[in-house]
Amino acid sequence: MTQGLSPSPRISLPEFIALLAMLTATVAFSIDAMLPALPEIARELTPSDPNNAQLILTSFVLGMGVGTFVAGPMSDAWGRRAVVMIGAVLFCAGAMLAWAGTSLETVLAGRILQGVGAAGPRIIAMATVRDIYSGRQMARIMSFVMMIFTIVPAAAPLIGAQIIAFTGWRGIFIAFVLFMLLAATWYGTRLGETLPPEKRRPFRMATLISGAKEVLSHRTVQIAIGMQALQLAALFGTISQIQPLFETTFGRGETFPFWFAMIALISGGASLLNAQLVVRFGMRRLVKLALGAQLALALTVALLLAGEVLTGTAAFALFLVFVTGIFFMVGFIMGNINAIAMEPLGHLAGMAASLMAALSTVIGVAFAAPLGLAFDGTVMPLALGITGLSAAALVLQVFLPKSTSAPH
Repeated sequence: MTQGLSPSPRISLPEFIALLAMLTATVAFSIDAMLPALPEIARELTPSDPNNAQLILTSFVLGMGVGTFVAGPMSDAWGRRAVVMIGAVLFCAGAMLAWAGTSLETVLAGRILQGVGAAGPRIIAMATVRDIYSGRQMARIMSFVMMIFTIVPAAAPLIGAQIIAFTGWRGIFIAFVLFMLLAATWYGTRLGETLPPEKRRPFRMATLISGAKEVLSHRTVQIAIGMQALQLAALFGTISQIQPLFETTFGRGETFPFWFAMIALISGGASLLNAQLVVRFGMRRLVKLALGAQLALALTVALLLAGEVLTGTAAFALFLVFVTGIFFMVGFIMGNINAIAMEPLGHLAGMAASLMAALSTVIGVAFAAPLGLAFDGTVMPLALGITGLSAAALVLQVFLPKSTSAPH
């Protein structure tokens, strides 16, 4: 599709971008809005072991990983809109189960179901962009989507804190239902089906296996999955430690939602900047530069902390720069890597989006878990972990093929 044209006669390009940003933001809202609720959930449902409350976050990611494996292939067979609606129903059902749960186990079951449902809108957003755009223009559109998407994680902890103040932690799940109902209704009434029947693939095991083999036969896809996994590990590892670092290490737990909002909004500038630069400089060059900057920042922080050069307010300022820089670079890298890998797979956009998202998420969580457990009350474990993850991604980038036209 040519630049500047609307993706559908019924919807303008700005509205299209905003709609896909809302679908994508379902995941961020479902995770970040829960952060302020964890202490209250721990006191009510697991007072003997407060750390178990963190399972509220990981159970959602687990469900999302499971749902991601099937959401794309289902959308390739039944169309994009049907899968968004199925996902919305599962998401809302899971939220209501968690809302009514009287034990941690019941709430976790609801969160897993929520995650399964959230996988549909998340994957469909990526597949829909590939249905309509390709190449650098696709990367540009995804950058705009991610720019608007950033507003949600910036505001989510603040929103969660306000809901808790008025309704308690259970009210957050009602907010999740309302958010999804708005997104699904907007999608269903404003955007036409982007995958015509003649381009659909039957939802049969043989077809799924064949499609998966074709997707994974591309060396570009293989390397992109590894790079995305390393970046998601950096992201998940940082999120798992960020609130304890604010509260325990720097004594700023009460103001955490405001600091988090500032960090997220600044990081959102990465998508805007990428949208301006990607058409001119290309996706691969920008990925390489962003990874190099991420590695240099993490290594610098580790060296300064090891030498105890900064303390007090200066150390907190360094921490803010570090965390903001990590989020900024992840936003710069992920959209471009997705666009690079999806370029030769327009006929398998749903399958490709599912496989890449599912595998990178599962692998990323596997790396992020020990990084989160390494927290010792200081920033050092996180700085060293990000240094290693960035270095590994930069090495993988060297082997990224220059052309995505054929399997390697």
